[in-house]
Amino acid sequence: MTPGLLSVDDLRAAVAAGTIDTVICAFPDLYGRLMGKRLDARFFLEDPEHGTHACDYLFTVDMEMEPIEGYGFASWAKGYGDVHLVPDLATLRRCSWLDRTALVLCDAALGHDPVRVAPRSVLAAQVARAGEHGYTAKAASELEYFLYRDSFTDAAARDHRDLHPAGWYIEDYHLLQASRTEDLNGPFRRHLAASGIPVESTKGEWGRGQHELNIVYCDVADMADRHVLLKHACKEIADQLGASITFMAKPDSAEAGSSSHLHLSLWRGNVNVFASDETFRHFLGGWLAHAAELMVCFAPTINSYKRYQDQSWAPTALAWSPDNRTAGFRIVGEGPAKRIECRIPGADVNPYLAYAAAIASGLDGIEQGTEPPAALDGDAYATDDLPPMPRTLAEAVAAFDGSDFARRAFGDDVVDHYVHFFRTEVAQYDAAVTDWERRRYFERI
Repeated sequence: MTPGLLSVDDLRAAVAAGTIDTVICAFPDLYGRLMGKRLDARFFLEDPEHGTHACDYLFTVDMEMEPIEGYGFASWAKGYGDVHLVPDLATLRRCSWLDRTALVLCDAALGHDPVRVAPRSVLAAQVARAGEHGYTAKAASELEYFLYRDSFTDAAARDHRDLHPAGWYIEDYHLLQASRTEDLNGPFRRHLAASGIPVESTKGEWGRGQHELNIVYCDVADMADRHVLLKHACKEIADQLGASITFMAKPDSAEAGSSSHLHLSLWRGNVNVFASDETFRHFLGGWLAHAAELMVCFAPTINSYKRYQDQSWAPTALAWSPDNRTAGFRIVGEGPAKRIECRIPGADVNPYLAYAAAIASGLDGIEQGTEPPAALDGDAYATDDLPPMPRTLAEAVAAFDGSDFARRAFGDDVVDHYVHFFRTEVAQYDAAVTDWERRRYFERI
C-alpha cells in the first residue's frame, strides 16, 4: 500500500492508539475545491461505508458560496435537499499536516445513483467508457503556483495588492533561490508523501516566487484526486506557516502564468497503447479536434484566459509537436513512457473535468479514426495559420453550449448545468468594476 493510505483496519488501530480522532469526509465542488465535514473517527467507524450528507446547493453555488438560481439540479423551489456523500475507502489516508486527522474522498449520490453533475462523477463516466474499450488511462498533473511571504489573512486585508513574492528574480531551475523557499516547499513534499501522494520533485519556475510540484503518475481517477488534495494541502500548510500560495492561472499581469500541464497515456493491461502509432494518432487527433469546443474544461475561469500570451510558455493556438514547448500538445517519452502533454490548462483547472474531456475526445478520435494535422515544426507563436483557441470564457462557454459532441459525451443535463455555472461567472465579471477601470477612467474620461 502507498505510504500514508489507510485501510479501515489501519484506521481502527490508529483510533485505538489515539493517533487519529477525526475523519474528514470531502468531495470536490464545481470549481474543484474540497468541501465536506469533519467526523469523529469513532462515529465514522461505526459504519465506514455510510459516510454523511451535505446540502445539494453546494453544486449550485458561486465562488462566494451564494446559491445561484436557474439550475435544474437544485433550487429554492426544490427546497435544497441533501446529497449522500459515499466514502471511497480506497482514498482513506492520513493528513499528516493536520493533528490526529484522516481524510476520505466521497462520491455524491442521490439514492443509489451518482450525482451526474458532480465532477468526480463526470470523470468516472469517461473512465467507464474507456473501460468498455478495454483501456485504462494513466495521468500526471504538473502544478505551478506562486508563493508569498504574506499570510492569507494579511493578503486579504490588503485586497491582495502589494504582496511579497517568496523570490525576487526569475528562478527557473535555480537552486539558490529555490533554497530560500525550502521552509515551504520542503513541508509540501514531505506532508504529501506521508499522506498517500507520492512526490517526484519541486523546482523554481519562470516567475518571481513561482514553483512547480510534480507528483508520481497513476490511474487518471487517482491522479485527479491527488491533484485536488495537493492544492488543498499546500494551501493549509502555507496557512500554518504564515505564508500564502495561489493557483490562479495569472495572478500578476507582469509575471508568468501558472500552468497545470496534463500528461496522459492510454493502456491495455500493462501495455501503453500509445506505443502503437495508429492508436496514438487517433487519440491525439480526437483531442485536438474537440479541444476548442471543450475549452471550459481546461480553462474554467475568467483569469484562465489572461495566461494565453505569445512567448509566455502558454499556448495561443491548437498545434502538436514532439518535445516543443510552444505547442499546446507536446509529445514526450518513447515506448512505454510515450504520452501526450497538454499545455493548455492553467493551475486553476478542475482536473476531473479536464481529464474527462481529454478521455472523451481521445476515445472519439479512436472510434472515428481521426487523424491529427501535421506536426508543428518550429515556433507556434510565429505560425499564422494554426487553429485558434477561444480567447475568453464567454467565447468558450458559447462553444461548449453549442457542441453536439459535448452533449453526446457528457449528456445534456451535465452540459446545461456547467453552461449555467460558467455563464454565471461571466455575468459576475461583466458586472464588476475593476481597478483597471478606475485607473483608466476616474480622472481622464
